[in-house]
Amino acid sequence: MAEQKVRWGILATGGMAATFTADLVDLPDAEVVAVASRTEASAKAFAERFGIPRAYGDWESLARDEDVDVVYVATPHAAHRTAAGLCLEAGRNVLCEKPFTLNAREAEELVALARRNDRFLMEAMWMYCNPLVRRLKTLVDDGAIGEVRSLQADFGLAGPFPPAHRLRDPAQGGGALLDLGVYPVSFAQLLLGEPSDVAARAVLSEEGVDLQTGALLSYDGGALASVHCSITGGTPNSASVTGSLGRVDVPYGFFYPDHFVLHRDGREPERFTADPADGPRASLKHEAREVMRALRAGEKESPLVPLDGTLAVMRTLDAIRDRVGVRYPGEAPSAPPATDRVVTPA
Repeated sequence: MAEQKVRWGILATGGMAATFTADLVDLPDAEVVAVASRTEASAKAFAERFGIPRAYGDWESLARDEDVDVVYVATPHAAHRTAAGLCLEAGRNVLCEKPFTLNAREAEELVALARRNDRFLMEAMWMYCNPLVRRLKTLVDDGAIGEVRSLQADFGLAGPFPPAHRLRDPAQGGGALLDLGVYPVSFAQLLLGEPSDVAARAVLSEEGVDLQTGALLSYDGGALASVHCSITGGTPNSASVTGSLGRVDVPYGFFYPDHFVLHRDGREPERFTADPADGPRASLKHEAREVMRALRAGEKESPLVPLDGTLAVMRTLDAIRDRVGVRYPGEAPSAPPATDRVVTPA
């Protein structure tokens, strides 16, 4: 017997919204019933592109649409708190793109709103829903490499991005850390949890956002995680986690890997390969399926992407920004050590 379709609303009409919607319409148990943008023209064009029956030129109308089971929020992340909050207050369930919000305070407000209104809420950290990443976590948790000692992960794009680009715009939460660094930090969170101490350095643009950032995360058990992100150079985009008995290497695209290699002392390397159906964007479908599974089960959060983990990631990102002196409009300023930042006219 076919499962009842979950009815989706899409809030925003940019590239990420289009990519996710294209995957949603391929899922037989998903139905995209509405889309909203700040302009009616943009919403209508998006609706025509994907065959969506209702298009709204404002966010409020989508939030009030009782035919929508869950809203996917894909605005620039500076607007996540407002957009997701509007939907939660109107009684909608929400899947919100990463980074979840600009800072931990906003994230805590959204989580409190979801719990107060008894609604489902999840960060769109699709990496956590990837079957091969889940397999990696199971191996590490089960002691395949012993006690974790260190972790490395990086994500960098070559650019260059002009000052007007959203990645350079403070008003849109620009910078490498929130847009790209959220992946290495979330990878560390997945395997090691929240760090007990954070050290960081960054190269800042004239606009005051980070062009590249490196952070060293320390854990009470003695593990260290080195994470790096950049919008000035294409990095290997890889990850590695080393334990007392071995190591796991994840090649380019560690957040949607096609394989990883387990090295264990005294054994031949073992290669774990993704299902051929799990192409580079298949994790978005796994993410959507997890949301729909949770909604049908009556769950208010996903065990794969728990809200407490999302809050921990946001606290870590806040701590890194604290160390390097990145502040967005409306945030209270603080004076980090001068040695943690380098300003470049790039």
